[in-house]
Amino acid sequence: MKFLVVLHTDDGEHYGVTVPDLPGCFSSGDSLDQALLNVHEAIDMHVETLIEDGHGIPLCQSLTVHRKNKAYKNGVWAVVDAPIEKYLGPAEKINITVPRVMLARIDEFAKKNGQSRSGFLVDAARHVMHASVR
Repeated sequence: MKFLVVLHTDDGEHYGVTVPDLPGCFSSGDSLDQALLNVHEAIDMHVETLIEDGHGIPLCQSLTVHRKNKAYKNGVWAVVDAPIEKYLGPAEKINITVPRVMLARIDEFAKKNGQSRSGFLVDAARHVMHASVR
């Protein structure tokens, strides 16, 4: 799963990393590269704790939304791919019926956004379910 992260530095050498979509998840490193490596472990541990405590993974917001947050001003943005699927249980194959035109639109949208069809459909379902809880 891909997460936006924002990196901050006071000295141009040591970096703090915040994961805006996972409140309370942060990390650091003695270089930009090390900070990006370390945040993978922070995301992994944070998601594991959320799942163990019976919480879901928060819905990811767009970069446009996060950039409006003054706490992230002057930060360096990056995307990290953290393999958290292991906490969601094994994948299950399903059979659904979708109109051909809609399936083509789904595939095109997913491809443009670097996702698989399945990944897009799961994200879309999470988004709708999250919105209905509000």
